[in-house]
Amino acid sequence: MDIIYTPWRYEYVSNVDNKGDGCVFCDKAAASDDRKSLILKRGVDCFVMLNLYPYTSGHLMVAPYKHTGTIEELSPEALSEMMALIVESMGAIREAFGPDGFNVGINISRVAGAGIKDHVHIHVVPRWAGDSNFMPITADTRVLPCDLETVYDRLLERFK
Repeated sequence: MDIIYTPWRYEYVSNVDNKGDGCVFCDKAAASDDRKSLILKRGVDCFVMLNLYPYTSGHLMVAPYKHTGTIEELSPEALSEMMALIVESMGAIREAFGPDGFNVGINISRVAGAGIKDHVHIHVVPRWAGDSNFMPITADTRVLPCDLETVYDRLLERFK
C-alpha cells in the first residue's frame, strides 16, 4: 500500500476536541496581517478567508464578524453581505481556477457537521469533474495541486 503524507492536516486532525480558548474566525478577523490570516476580502459585516484545511484548491469560507453559532442571529444586512461575498468568491474562483461547479454549504451545530460550531460560516468549495476520486474514501486524504500561498495569491488579485 502506498502512503500519501499530508502533514498540514495533522495539526487539525490531532486536535479536534481541543481547539483552544479563542475563536479562529474572531482571532483572524482581529489580526492585522490579512495574508497571514488568509483573509482575501473584508466587508462591513463579513469577511472571506481561505480554509486552512481545504477540501479542494480554492476552498474558502465567508464568515460574519459577529461571533454567533447561527445565521438566525445575524442582521439582514450581514446575511445579504454574506450572499454577495459568496457570489463574488465564486467569480474569483472561476476566474482563477476554472472549476466545473461548486458546493456552497453551511453547517449549524456539531450534529450538522460544524467543525467550529460557535461561529457560523459558509463554505465555498470549487469542484471539478472527476475530483471525487478514491482518495477521500480509502485514505481520508485529499490531493491538492496548489499550496495555500499560491491559492491566496491567485484569488486575492481577483477580488475587488
